[in-house]
Amino acid sequence: MSGDMNTAKKKLFDGLRRQIFGEDVLDAMERVPRELFVPEGSQHLSYEDIPLPLGEGQTISQPYIVALMTNALEIKGEDMVLELGTGSGYQAAILSLLARKVYTIERVAILAAKAGTLLASLGYSNVEARLTGSELGFPEEAPFDAIIVTAAAPRLPRVLLDQMAQEGRLVIPVGSQREQGLIKVTKVDDGYCVNNLGSCRFVPLLGKGGWNET
Repeated sequence: MSGDMNTAKKKLFDGLRRQIFGEDVLDAMERVPRELFVPEGSQHLSYEDIPLPLGEGQTISQPYIVALMTNALEIKGEDMVLELGTGSGYQAAILSLLARKVYTIERVAILAAKAGTLLASLGYSNVEARLTGSELGFPEEAPFDAIIVTAAAPRLPRVLLDQMAQEGRLVIPVGSQREQGLIKVTKVDDGYCVNNLGSCRFVPLLGKGGWNET
């Protein structure tokens, strides 16, 4: 890593530590080389606090949003986690350092293949990357202790609520295709507890439970 990138990385994580009070999450993020998960032409921007394009109409999320969502999941070492929207594999790599097992699913075949190869080559052996169709989630392996969705839904998808374990957590952007609220759902004895973590903007979640494909 270049000196400039090292400096940018230190500045980024110093800033995140003033905003996110989850040292285990930030430590995990710091251990994952974000520059390996972004396209070559954008690597010099790897430690700027901005989203970056991946191609195929997808992005790698802003580090602050990654930290916020991951922290909200409250992952414990024995948890089984589901990620919808593998993208580059960066979020899955972070999750793998916090959880027992991570299933990550992606609808774009070229991204799923690249991410799976990269994650395996870097030794994230507790991550299973899958190509998915229009069905939301991964019901064959449910229930999950934590579910993270990195694309925006028009409403809370019932099919994902049904895949949550008792006391499970779901973090998902919900709203219009222009702007969403970042929603955290916790499954409790008598139903679900819902909290809004703030505004955000993600690419749309397509398929059943999301937006119709055009």
